[in-house]
Amino acid sequence: MTENEISKIIVNSCFQNELGPGLFESVYEEILFHELTKQGLKVSKQQAIPVIWKDIKMEQGFRADLIVENKVLIEIKSVESILPVHQKQVLTYLKLTGLKLGLLINFNEALIKNGITRIVNNL
Repeated sequence: MTENEISKIIVNSCFQNELGPGLFESVYEEILFHELTKQGLKVSKQQAIPVIWKDIKMEQGFRADLIVENKVLIEIKSVESILPVHQKQVLTYLKLTGLKLGLLINFNEALIKNGITRIVNNL
């Protein structure tokens, strides 16, 4: 399955969320994890990603909210608005993991389609 095929499933799963905005990110993360695994996808949540800087290896540089099929990284937000730094954050995560596609999903939007941003790293 390609990154684009996986992202289509992820986006469609986001549209199924009927709870609406206003909840904690952890709630949306758990719901999306459940919906994606229910569809047979391999999903890891809160996966520790090491960061190497010069000769220092930090075993847990950051935690990825969700990684689907070891191909698509999902960063979940529940904020008033997505800032440019959020998009740069996802791009940094993609570079550190070597993944090519990330989805920045802000569930705090009246229409979820307005809260989904695709971010690519050499895709």
